[in-house]
Amino acid sequence: MSDLQFIIPNWPAPNNVKALQTTRNGGVSQTPYASLNFGAHVNDDGIAVAKNRQLLSPYLPSEPVWVNQVHGVEVIDAAQSTCLQDADASFTTQANVVCVTMTADCLPVLLCDKAGTVVAAVHAGWRGLCDGAIEATVNKLPVERSEILAWLGPAIGPDAFEVGDEVRQQFMQHDSQAELAFKANASKWLCNMYLIAQQRLNKLGVTQVYGGGDHENSSDNFCTYTDEARFFSFRRDNVTGRMASLIWLAN
Repeated sequence: MSDLQFIIPNWPAPNNVKALQTTRNGGVSQTPYASLNFGAHVNDDGIAVAKNRQLLSPYLPSEPVWVNQVHGVEVIDAAQSTCLQDADASFTTQANVVCVTMTADCLPVLLCDKAGTVVAAVHAGWRGLCDGAIEATVNKLPVERSEILAWLGPAIGPDAFEVGDEVRQQFMQHDSQAELAFKANASKWLCNMYLIAQQRLNKLGVTQVYGGGDHENSSDNFCTYTDEARFFSFRRDNVTGRMASLIWLAN
């Protein structure tokens, strides 16, 4: 085994639901991708990316179904898909199929049901979050919404994510309660993506939300922008790597 450094989601998922959140540490990529970069699209050395993915493989039952993330709302069935399809979320009801999303400020959302029959991984950058990536994924899951658990992984935090008024207006056009997730900051706004994700999940009937947000059940306070030691951040560094959030059903 290698020296990969993981975050294990702290949520009451059933025993057969397995999930890992990588950090930037434990890989072979060189600066500015140091060191555990999984993004093959960020101009890192391809051999280094392949080695990083190889380092991850002993912890997984199969090769993850990597997707080509386009900041949209397309959801694929990972068991019926090939790698690098255009999509921003995947789900599966089959054992040992690994759903994955890659991020470096965008919000990764992992989903499962209480019975351990389905899992999903969602890439929710502000555009995907605004346009309904979470809703599209929840709507694909063949379980009652009240049975779904959600874990919010490391994203840019509410004190660091500065946006213009046009972003705030787009969120409020979708849901007026999004106003609670914005705080004035000079001529800009600070946006709390964690709170918006919780609002969207709650509105769907998903009330058990855990992970790195500003909400009641949070046991982690993630911010990719300020925690340079653990996380990649596109907003902070522009040229940088990508972390992986992975989830699967064990036998």
